[in-house]
Amino acid sequence: MNSTPSPIASQELAVFLRARRETLKPADVGLPPRIGSSRTPGLRREEVAALAGVSVDYLIRLEQARDVRPSAQVVRSLSGALKLSNDQTVYLYTLAGHRCPERNSRSEVPEGLAQLIIDVSPLPAMVLNHRLDILAWNGSMSALLLGLDGRPARMLNVLRMCFLDSRFEGFYGDRDEVVRGAVADLRAAWADHAHDVELADLIRELEAGSDEFTRYWQSREVSVRARGDKPMKHPIVGSLTVTFDVLNPLGDPDLRLIVYRAADEQSQQALDELARHGAQRRLRTV
Repeated sequence: MNSTPSPIASQELAVFLRARRETLKPADVGLPPRIGSSRTPGLRREEVAALAGVSVDYLIRLEQARDVRPSAQVVRSLSGALKLSNDQTVYLYTLAGHRCPERNSRSEVPEGLAQLIIDVSPLPAMVLNHRLDILAWNGSMSALLLGLDGRPARMLNVLRMCFLDSRFEGFYGDRDEVVRGAVADLRAAWADHAHDVELADLIRELEAGSDEFTRYWQSREVSVRARGDKPMKHPIVGSLTVTFDVLNPLGDPDLRLIVYRAADEQSQQALDELARHGAQRRLRTV
């Protein structure tokens, strides 16, 4: 996303910059307190300009929406100078017509979401990020996915498991459907995270290690599935089918909570047996 901001966005950017500047005190940005009274609420333009490394005239033009489109570098500097939160920074990048760079190399799982994984036990549940890294899971999910506990962190990724772990070669009853869907999901995430170095490294690794992945990746299918069925052939409990639901927390749309349920009575019996293998309700995280 690198587009020319609309007049409405430019006006909102101007108002937003003024509003954020006026909420800050000199002490908030490490400046000494002013002596005497001042009619200027918050920081002066001169102070923000110096902190951001831009001219005062340029900042005035931005705050007056006078046909100025700040570069991504200037947006980053203004974000730091104005002490913007992550959400405010994303907002500023969007108003300026830029895509916000990746903020974290690996997402953190919020406490409430982590607790939910425990609360839904014995249903298998896990949290993924946009790279399909498995960040947290419960005992039932570990037992279902052939033992997540104890695996190296880098191998806790749905795509590495599907394409680079031989134990999963005959695991899915409809492998083509499952892995094609996972790659189509990754393709959708790639469009929104073009600057994610770890995602680019993952794609290169999978292309080098799996002709099957390369074929699906080059087909350029794009799909994000919120619900579906997965037939499985588990080495301990035999054949079962799970229905999955994908939930996205509002606070971090890059995270997704996946919960599995049995699709039929036979599968329920299989899940019950697996739940006894991973009976502890303790949360597992990377």
